[in-house]
Amino acid sequence: MSVDGGAQRLKTEADEPGWEVDPDDDWGVAVVATVGRQLRMRREAVGMRAADFGIAVGYGEDLVYKIEGGKRIPRPEYLDRADEVLDAGGLIAAMKDDVAKVRYPKKVRDLAKLEARAVELQLYDPLNIHGLLQTPDYARGLLLMRRPAYTQDDVERMVAGRVARQTVFGKDPASEISFVLEEWTLRRPLGGRALLRDQLEHLLEVAQLRNVELQIMPMNREEHAGLAGGIEVLKFDDGSAVGRSPAVANGRPVTERKQLHILELRYGIIRAQALTPRESKALIEQLLGET
Repeated sequence: MSVDGGAQRLKTEADEPGWEVDPDDDWGVAVVATVGRQLRMRREAVGMRAADFGIAVGYGEDLVYKIEGGKRIPRPEYLDRADEVLDAGGLIAAMKDDVAKVRYPKKVRDLAKLEARAVELQLYDPLNIHGLLQTPDYARGLLLMRRPAYTQDDVERMVAGRVARQTVFGKDPASEISFVLEEWTLRRPLGGRALLRDQLEHLLEVAQLRNVELQIMPMNREEHAGLAGGIEVLKFDDGSAVGRSPAVANGRPVTERKQLHILELRYGIIRAQALTPRESKALIEQLLGET
């Protein structure tokens, strides 16, 4: 709630763009509709009009109605304030976890679920430091460079989704995770040298994890099996797997044994052509000293 010239200024859609629900996200639509319905029922149960409730939480009446109608995703602070105003004893604030997940794009949530289930991940990105390895500031810097430009809220939404996926490193039992990165992605100071330095330090920290193997494809290699594009192969404890690459099935996820074999073969050759994990760590340390 802010004050402007002694008058209370209520937040409107202009203040909070980009918090609409994706109509194609059935689960997200259901979550936001349920939360909105609970908010309306509790507000009406205490006999508070939408306009008065809006003043209490610092939002305009129209935005209150949209949140209660499941048309807008409420921010965490909105739910915290609503819990206090409606004396809900923490029941409304407890909805924040599910609401936070709705903010992430559906494809990011689906990918995070697969990564969380996987017992082995094989990952190669020829264009960027892989998203699972990016620091929040580095990821934000990359997203801000996109053209046409994303809105600031969309950028924060995607950064949050990218960071949320990184819980895969803390799984117990741990997944076996292999990365191959291109040397040039560690040399180009995208977003500034300070961001790159923090990113290189983060890579060294991740490389220390016992379940992670991080390898660098050096720029001076005369042979390279990864020129057709990135590779992702996720394997699960039931023996099944899913893979993806621009060079196979036009980038669609594949589960057929023949196509997975192509991806695994190509990834194996890429790993063999790259520096060893020990050599890769030494190169990152060298680049960090030069940055």
